[in-house]
Amino acid sequence: MTRPESSDIGERHDAAADMRRLAEGVSPPRTVALVGLMGAGKSTIGRRLAQALDLPFVDADTEIEHAAGQSIPEIFDKHGECEFRRGERAVIERLLDRPPHILATGGGALSTRARAR
Repeated sequence: MTRPESSDIGERHDAAADMRRLAEGVSPPRTVALVGLMGAGKSTIGRRLAQALDLPFVDADTEIEHAAGQSIPEIFDKHGECEFRRGERAVIERLLDRPPHILATGGGALSTRARAR
């Protein structure tokens, strides 16, 4: 792994400034949901995007823990993944009914099932 050059860091800063400039006056009519693998940066990017768009930021994992009164690992341990996903769907559906915001979903929120043909 190589260390970023100082110019790379400056470019990232410029990219963030560019995002803020592009977002000026933009107000999405619906919630923007960020999906991706665990650790991909959904919450980090979501907070920055929310700030740039002057919208609230919501982390679905935090909302799930709040609704359940348990941490996500506790939910998995006590109830299993199937029950966790059921609750996750319910919380995300509730969040999508809120006014527009930036939503960072959990790493497994968007899952697909292969169907045999």
